[in-house]
Amino acid sequence: MNLHTSPCNLCPRECGADRDAGEKGYCRADSSIYVARAALHYWEEPCISGKGGSGTVFFSGCNLRCVYCQNHEIALGGAGKPVTVERLAEIFLELQDKGAENINLVTPDHYVTAVAKAVRQAKEQGLFLPIVYNGSGYEKPEAIRSLAGIVDVFLTDFKYMDASLAEKFSHAPDYPERAKRALHEMVYIIQNRPSDMDAPGQTVDITSDFKHPALCFDDNGILRRGVIVRHLLLPGHKKNAKDVIRYVHETYGESVILSIMNQYTPVCGIAERTDCKELYRKVTRREYEAVVEYAIGLGVKNALIQEGDTAKESFVPAFDGEGV
Repeated sequence: MNLHTSPCNLCPRECGADRDAGEKGYCRADSSIYVARAALHYWEEPCISGKGGSGTVFFSGCNLRCVYCQNHEIALGGAGKPVTVERLAEIFLELQDKGAENINLVTPDHYVTAVAKAVRQAKEQGLFLPIVYNGSGYEKPEAIRSLAGIVDVFLTDFKYMDASLAEKFSHAPDYPERAKRALHEMVYIIQNRPSDMDAPGQTVDITSDFKHPALCFDDNGILRRGVIVRHLLLPGHKKNAKDVIRYVHETYGESVILSIMNQYTPVCGIAERTDCKELYRKVTRREYEAVVEYAIGLGVKNALIQEGDTAKESFVPAFDGEGV
């Protein structure tokens, strides 16, 4: 399938918006690339942020628009400046000059073709940092497949195994199946990039064959190639979290890193929704510890957990156009 923005078919919604003619899709984006912030970011996973900070580029708009989104200011498309592909490539190089550990593309899903073009241009101009694709997990396999040879690290969400929760909170009842298929493509790409293939055209069943290195770190502990699967524990939904962890671990074992997050913070306006009362509060320590203990009991070894009070709005940067 060819990916295009008019009519738009970049994401699973396939809303058909004529973005090239200025029509906005479900993601609230038209043909322009909107960026809300491009700066060093120190609050990602340690193997992403490192000491130098991750060179994060926050894109405006989103194809999910979760009711609890901490980045709602940009997810709704209300913040951000339009940039060209050429300017985006320059931004990547500027972040490299600032000492970034990588280029971290945050919510790039609805700009996937333009972003890929900008990365190629930047590489032709001297970009050598790993490219991190930091997405929602609600992706089309074709879109992920188009990133082979471009993306080095997939930092992906896996929000739901419960379709009813996916519909209630993210208006996407097909999220579980979409996330499964997208993750399959991500792991396949990382394990079977052309330089790692034994022979051109080789196919590998990634659910049972992990012969190729799945994770590659540099001497400073920065992930240079691999897949990190994030799950944000939502208050009152331990079962969903456990189901996600079990699926990822049973399917991919230690070939991916699980990042189990406790930083859920009630956003402004959530208390006005009577259908989401469980989201009025933060996650309790007992809830989070129960999920972590469950992961340990499954035998998960490749995991990152959060300690202390991470549920703070201070972890959300100002989307003020810095670096754009």
